[in-house]
Amino acid sequence: MDNNRRYDIDTLRVLAFLSLIIYHVAMFYVADWGWHIKSESVNEWLKFPMILINQWRMPLLFLISGVASSFLLRKLSAAAFIKSRSLRLWVPLTTAVLLVVPPQAYLQGMANGTIESAFGAMTYPQFLWHYFTLQGWPVGAFDGSDYGFTWNHLWFVPYLIVYTVVLIPFRAIVRISRLGAALNHLGPISLIVLPVVLQIVWQWALAGEQGINHTLIDDSYGHAVYFTFFALGYLISDKAHCWAIIVRLRWLTLALAVCTYIALIALWWVFNEQLWQGHLATVVAKLNQWLWLLTVLGWSARWLNKPSRWVRYANARIFPWYIFHQTLTIVAGYYLSPFVLGGLVEGALVLGATVAGCFVLTHYVVERSRVLRFCFGMKV
Repeated sequence: MDNNRRYDIDTLRVLAFLSLIIYHVAMFYVADWGWHIKSESVNEWLKFPMILINQWRMPLLFLISGVASSFLLRKLSAAAFIKSRSLRLWVPLTTAVLLVVPPQAYLQGMANGTIESAFGAMTYPQFLWHYFTLQGWPVGAFDGSDYGFTWNHLWFVPYLIVYTVVLIPFRAIVRISRLGAALNHLGPISLIVLPVVLQIVWQWALAGEQGINHTLIDDSYGHAVYFTFFALGYLISDKAHCWAIIVRLRWLTLALAVCTYIALIALWWVFNEQLWQGHLATVVAKLNQWLWLLTVLGWSARWLNKPSRWVRYANARIFPWYIFHQTLTIVAGYYLSPFVLGGLVEGALVLGATVAGCFVLTHYVVERSRVLRFCFGMKV
């Protein structure tokens, strides 16, 4: 791979965010998994495709962000890089937390009855007054209510902001240690095994009872996991040797990913909960996660590294879609659920409303205003 634009990374970025939209729609329907609100029509079988995707969807986004950051740092100074990324991330995050996310909190509190039981029939304007004056909420009113506000699905953005800053000293450490040069001599087995070993170490050393909580400040395990993938993206971004191995092994990693996924399902659902099974499941899960990532990267680099008009169009607009999508999903699900249309019909309508809403709000509202383009992370 040369140092020109990586069109496969652009495509993966779009596809990763689109899969996130579908994933969050599905969360409305998967049985036993907690989410902001749930449909009356839940299904057990949804757990299987959800587990398949859940293991690597966010690590992929952080890895892609690491690759993109590497390319950007070659064009900008450290100060200019931090300034550019801060404007493109802090401003949309602030805009979204103030304008886009609050309906999610309101509808969650209405759906679980905590708001109504504490305040009576609270209208949305009344909720906003309570929300923005930083008054307290009943326990469990909505995700993040103990902090007084929430960023919900946008947790990815503040994490990325922190990693953008940390990347500058990390880059210096890489140069001094010559770690980047060492990657040019990495063999296929090491490329598969070493990231898995590191993730297993994080799991056993840091996960504890809490796991990943998306709170930014008190999330040591989450940072260990996500910064590792962000750093991996940065490290392999320009390593032709690593990419050649990833592409060459794509059939093998695909086969192994399928096998380890089947093994993981067997460990979780067939065998009884025992200590050995828990440790073994950790190893299999981390191996499965990295194998799927290698598979996605390998096939994308082989077939998607070419310019595309639809990817160029989508890549410029996918961030506003990411900002809007979960609020649209929750609003659509909340108001459609009482009609008990069944999971298939209701799910199609919720997905359709989410996609249509993202398109309309981005194309006909955000794009038409220079101020809104800036506020939602689009180029002005």
